[in-house]
Amino acid sequence: MPAKISFFPVANGDMTLIVTEGGNRILVDLNIRSAADDPDDDTPDVAALLRERLDRDDEGRLYVDSLLVSHPDEDHCRGLTKHFHLGSPEKWSSRTDKIFIREMWSSPMVFRRASKNHVLCDDARAFNAEARRRVRLFREVSAQVGEGDRVIILGEDQDGKTDDLGQILFPVDSEFSVVNGNVDTSVTVRLLGPLPVGDEETEDRLSKNNSSTILKFCLSGDGIPDKCRFLTGGDAEVVIWEELWTRHLLWPSRLSYDILQAPHHCSWHSLSHDSWSDKGEDAEVSEDARAALSQTRSGATIVASSNPVRDDDNDPPCIRAKQEYERILDDASGVFRCVGERPSEDSPEVMDFVIGGNGPRLLSIPVRASSVLGSGIIGREPLPHGDSSNGC
Repeated sequence: MPAKISFFPVANGDMTLIVTEGGNRILVDLNIRSAADDPDDDTPDVAALLRERLDRDDEGRLYVDSLLVSHPDEDHCRGLTKHFHLGSPEKWSSRTDKIFIREMWSSPMVFRRASKNHVLCDDARAFNAEARRRVRLFREVSAQVGEGDRVIILGEDQDGKTDDLGQILFPVDSEFSVVNGNVDTSVTVRLLGPLPVGDEETEDRLSKNNSSTILKFCLSGDGIPDKCRFLTGGDAEVVIWEELWTRHLLWPSRLSYDILQAPHHCSWHSLSHDSWSDKGEDAEVSEDARAALSQTRSGATIVASSNPVRDDDNDPPCIRAKQEYERILDDASGVFRCVGERPSEDSPEVMDFVIGGNGPRLLSIPVRASSVLGSGIIGREPLPHGDSSNGC
């Protein structure tokens, strides 16, 4: 099975499906708006588009192997309870035919920080409750947990709350290739954030931002390892990227990518402490945040999962952020793309990249939908500097 990364047209939101050569499907965030369920509305029916890309198991259940909600904002988890089965596997019903979640990826620290300043929406509370159910079950039966009950914990919680979850917990800066309880040698995942609890001052700064789960996927193509590095960080803002640059200054290839999902839907707040609407062109870029987001490989692509980027005061998406990303890409001969603009602003479609022996390639959209756009192969030359883990 060829590896693929699919970005769904969900306006200012995230919904990304990763398919590994090993056959696993990993869904990072979802934003299924109610208008998308209305056949008389022209909002893309991303639930149907997702279902087309999934298989059914021996029980007849459409499934994802893993589901991650990067952080509990509504535009990253909307539609969960309506379209996905939550609760014990035995309660799945063919009548409702909801998507079955074999394994959840959850970061307790993200939910803990968000709850300080934000009231969780219903879908976020449902995700958190389901993750907790699965953790309780693991504590009861450990290795006997099966599909539909599995959970991976991304990052340690505070006060030792996750110290007994060693088998299913991956600390920040660790790598893993386990998906749905099995090793998938075609993918390596590096956990970059949320950053662990530090001193009181550091934690206060981190908690004032949308501290999201940040992952880098290294995917095989045509059986060859490391043909695509995909970096995704939810709504992580400037202070997070500054911290990541400081943390990985000696190993910058840990942040390298062929495809970057522009943080926070191409928001200026991931690149600067200044307000774009207030300061305009006088707003200054954070050099450290920019450095963290500049670790391109040759031919890299930056994808904005957002509404069309226009020259106005909106943020997100922000025209100034797009311009900065285009400058970052100049040295890599790369390209900036917006999901909400392809093939047109009126009719955006899923943006699919297939991973082959030459790296990621953007798939053309059929002529029936729009004029065919180019699908040039994106190269994958490594950075001249690296670390002992070759950057994955």
